[in-house]
Amino acid sequence: MELERKRQGFDDTARQAAEHLLEEFWIIREEEPEIYQMVRERENALRTYFLEKLGYHLIVHRAFAKLEKVPACPESWMGIQSFKHTRDYGLFCCLLAYLESKNIDEQFLLSDLCEELQSLYPGEWGLDWTQYEHRKSLVRVLQAAVELRVVKLVDGDISGFSYLETHEALFEVPLVSRYYMRSYPKDLSQFDSRKQILEAEWQGAEESTGVKRRHRVYRQLMLSPVMYAGRSGDPDFLYLRNFRNRISEDIERHTSFQFELYQNEAMLTLPERKARFTVFPDNRAIADITMQFASFARRQKEEEGIPLQHDGSLCLTPADFEKWVAHCKDLHGMGWSKQYREASLSETAKDLLTFLIDWKMARLDKETGVVYLLPLLARTICRYPEDFLKPSKEEVNIHEQQ
Repeated sequence: MELERKRQGFDDTARQAAEHLLEEFWIIREEEPEIYQMVRERENALRTYFLEKLGYHLIVHRAFAKLEKVPACPESWMGIQSFKHTRDYGLFCCLLAYLESKNIDEQFLLSDLCEELQSLYPGEWGLDWTQYEHRKSLVRVLQAAVELRVVKLVDGDISGFSYLETHEALFEVPLVSRYYMRSYPKDLSQFDSRKQILEAEWQGAEESTGVKRRHRVYRQLMLSPVMYAGRSGDPDFLYLRNFRNRISEDIERHTSFQFELYQNEAMLTLPERKARFTVFPDNRAIADITMQFASFARRQKEEEGIPLQHDGSLCLTPADFEKWVAHCKDLHGMGWSKQYREASLSETAKDLLTFLIDWKMARLDKETGVVYLLPLLARTICRYPEDFLKPSKEEVNIHEQQ
């Protein structure tokens, strides 16, 4: 397999470069010169692979490399996580429009930007910088823009604008800002919905040839925690079953992932954790609670004989879900972070459910409030070591002295 991969020009260097392109929004040459060089050296092999398997376009510029990743199905976590309001996204789009009017390396003041945004921002009510929430929105947008390298902060502090509308800061327009937005088949104003934008991705790809299906399946596997079977006879899942060996070999040849296929779900897993990937569990305290909750759910299902739904999910009422979280806290709360030891039960349950939904371990019926625990959750199990609750020697000595 190694000889074949080298023969095709897809060696370990190309594999590492592919993984970085999939994980990162873009690779800036000045910041990651070694990774950029790997992409540059294996550009042809990478471009061919991503275009053939996922329908993705690779851009290799003298200043950066970027894989234009478009999901088969948008999910909530794919947005900019620091944004809290739809106003944030509107301001971000207006910021991009403002940058288009500037030259590369041109500098601008925050006060000038604020004045221009008021004329660019759509809607009946507009922007009012005397309102704290409006200023806070712009702070979030600028902080995200700096993190994404869309703008460069030259002098000043962004957060100060939250408290004082006359606060000043100096920014610069970097070269990469011109390439943040990807190209579309036609002007965005001609699309009426998000669905139309996504469908434009498949123009020219006929379902009967299998190209469209292959791109859709690979995108779901690469970008989502898990791919679930849809209705009975789901053509995408049939494709996975029919070509499972070929898909498995292909993915393991070009990435560090392993392909796993079950009755109702398919996913990519990592045999060894690598720092560059966003994987479950992450370092947040809620991930630890998730694993404990998964263990508890498995045990409750077996002890109570709770039947599974046709798709392999476990159905819980809102009250039962919160009750299960309470049981987990009774059992393991001593080891939880201070945030969740002190948080109310409802707050913990809310954070847990949001995390489960983001990782496709649960879904919520918004009309009834019913929580469905999905099969991916059942793959997770954890417990504290047996001596976790035992007192330490120091604690025993103190107790004996008392």
